[in-house]
Amino acid sequence: MDRDHRGWLPCLLGGAVFAVCMAGTTLPTPLYGLYQEKFGFSELTVTVVYAVYAFGVIGVLLLAGNASDTVGRRPVLLAGLACAAASAVCFLSATGLGWLYAGRLMSGLSAGLFTGAATAYVMDLAPSGGASRATLVATAANMGGLGCGPLLAGVLAQYAAWPLYLPFAVHLALVAGSAAVVARLPETVRDRAPLSTVRPQRPSLPPEVRPVFGPAAIASFAGFALFGVFTSVSPAFLAESLGVSDHAVSGLVVALAFFASTAGQSAVVRVGVGRSLPLGCAALLTGLALLAGALRWESLTLVVLSAVVGGAGQGLAFRGALSAVAEASPADRRAAVISALFVVAYTGISVPVIGVGVLVGPLGLEGAGLVFIACMAVLVSIAGTYLLRRPVRVETRT
Repeated sequence: MDRDHRGWLPCLLGGAVFAVCMAGTTLPTPLYGLYQEKFGFSELTVTVVYAVYAFGVIGVLLLAGNASDTVGRRPVLLAGLACAAASAVCFLSATGLGWLYAGRLMSGLSAGLFTGAATAYVMDLAPSGGASRATLVATAANMGGLGCGPLLAGVLAQYAAWPLYLPFAVHLALVAGSAAVVARLPETVRDRAPLSTVRPQRPSLPPEVRPVFGPAAIASFAGFALFGVFTSVSPAFLAESLGVSDHAVSGLVVALAFFASTAGQSAVVRVGVGRSLPLGCAALLTGLALLAGALRWESLTLVVLSAVVGGAGQGLAFRGALSAVAEASPADRRAAVISALFVVAYTGISVPVIGVGVLVGPLGLEGAGLVFIACMAVLVSIAGTYLLRRPVRVETRT
């Protein structure tokens, strides 16, 4: 037992570092209302500020998604932590909208460097035969970290001093500790090359991955699109339509979606990858229906239910997608293939968010949300039907 725990310690430490980095990407979520009051910008600007992060992620994944396969995992993760620290400094220095754009861009760069590299690193650090558990550690660190960000910021903003500064100061300290942890973890890439050998990459997949990647990407896009809109506009909906001005409550509602995603991920081993993808789409569809009801009847209860059900569906679909893609990938291409999956996912988290922001002006927050829900319901239905007809055959290894 003790030997097994020692064997898993590097993997768990890698997951903890992953969570710290991802927490920084959602830290501003419950604070956007305060920034709107301070700098006087619209709801469309909120969605654009949010989406700048996703564009940063996609840019890094396309330009250097395979970097950790080439130069090693640790240098890429340390670079990601440096970008996370720079993001925190931008928010701490914010005197205008430009600082928010810069902070979100640096946050996106950090996430882009981390998503593929940290997922592959956590799996590399796992003991032999622990592929399934390592995938859970990686995806739980990703989504759990995303959930901790708004919860931490919301609680500090509501109950502590300096609401626009203290959350980022705390995160900066956590990033410093994470850098010290990464410096002590072993490098897992044996045949490393200089940084000059890293080249921008077009999204490409090894032949053995292609049959798995299509349905996995569809499910990932749908799940991340729901998270993107929920994360960017739900605090405004809670404040404007439900009169909930408590930042801790706002952060908790958003965090519930990410924590429910982590719970959904834990069920994939029992459910199986092939069934988790269509089941995840069904839960996403239910979560969208609950969110539509919340918008229509202005119900906090339905908002919470939509976060839990939709989050669980996203977790089922996302971990199933990641497991299928990782299992089918050659070891020397794993980070690049995972990065390609995240390009699709972060396209889902950015483009629909801006679309909702554009529609808020003419339709209002409720109308824009309902249009988004209708579009996503169609997409999720198509994805679920496709996955039922052509199920993913790869199963997770225990």
